[in-house]
Amino acid sequence: MKRVILGITGGIAAYKAAEVVRGLCTRGIEVHVLMTEAATRFITPLTMQTLSGNPVVVDMFAEPRVWNVQHVAYAKRADLVLVAPATASFIGRLAAGIADDMVCATILATTAPVLIAPAMNSQMYRHPAVQANLVRLRKMGYHLIAPDVGELACGDRGEGRLADVSQIIDQVLGHLQRKADLAGKRILVTAGPTREFIDPVRFISNPSSGKMGYALAAAARDRGAQVVLVSGPTAQVPPPGVEVIQVTTTAEMLAAVLEHFPQMDVVIKAAAVVDYRPQTTAEHKMKKGSEKYVLTLERNPDILKMLGGRKGDKILVGFAAETQDLIENAREKIRAKNLDLIVANDVGQRGAGFGTDTNIASIVHRDGTIRELPLCSKLELAHHILDEVVALTGGEKD
Repeated sequence: MKRVILGITGGIAAYKAAEVVRGLCTRGIEVHVLMTEAATRFITPLTMQTLSGNPVVVDMFAEPRVWNVQHVAYAKRADLVLVAPATASFIGRLAAGIADDMVCATILATTAPVLIAPAMNSQMYRHPAVQANLVRLRKMGYHLIAPDVGELACGDRGEGRLADVSQIIDQVLGHLQRKADLAGKRILVTAGPTREFIDPVRFISNPSSGKMGYALAAAARDRGAQVVLVSGPTAQVPPPGVEVIQVTTTAEMLAAVLEHFPQMDVVIKAAAVVDYRPQTTAEHKMKKGSEKYVLTLERNPDILKMLGGRKGDKILVGFAAETQDLIENAREKIRAKNLDLIVANDVGQRGAGFGTDTNIASIVHRDGTIRELPLCSKLELAHHILDEVVALTGGEKD
């Protein structure tokens, strides 16, 4: 049985920790709860003890039930440590290495993966000091579960709301279930949109957020792969431990991909590349003129097709974002671009479009085999895709 240490800090979102505990326990995970003193003002230790079935620790200096150093004992027993919610104060203390409560002390003593789910007022979350501390934690190797945008307890609306409980549980399960089945493999992932400029301030692009590609890069890294992420312009935070190459145009993405392609074992092309670019780009900002303006476009290089023509024994994975004839279009794309498999999704479905945290997909193989997947988080989908990649390399998929 896997063991998760859940740290709860003193924010209003602490009440949602009860749902996290229940969700993990129903999935057969043993949960031990540590709380800061401030957290007990929002939800009681008795509630967490009842839901987890285990004693809850608040006081670092309370006499232990068995003789040991409590924070070291919890640190050694953990398969994973989760902090939800994580307040600005806690994030600052952890970033500074201050072990003045049971949650911080345990994290500093553990070698298990640590997931941190911030929750606070949007102005606090965006404060430069908090953002600097989050960057510091990422560099230390901690995994952050980004907060949602929504209604906050203070009445404001913005970024800072605790991530959805189902997303938190998905990420915990993803970390617990990972195997190093891609160790030694070199994987290139493309992500995000590209931009093609009309003039210095206007461009053609698409709504891709890059979330799927970034999830794939993080998932491949966590399964032992050496990962290169070629990313168009996004607001996503680069995953620690991944080589990230930032590009803007399709031509720049093509150049970066071709430079690294010979060294790769697997290429997963998740970027939403702009298919056409302006035939000419104005040197200066164009001023308003007549009521109509005719823009002449020309084809961009088809990066995926170019890779398919030179792939050799590499595994090549594509994506097909469609609005009709999903499977038929996906199969044609496999044939035309010499892919091993393609991830097809109908972007018109609720929960499967650009910018969402979830997706609904069908994984289509060259031999016609189709694996239908229900609505799931993009991180979860990333692991499903990598399971298929592992099977193609001769390994076993779950």
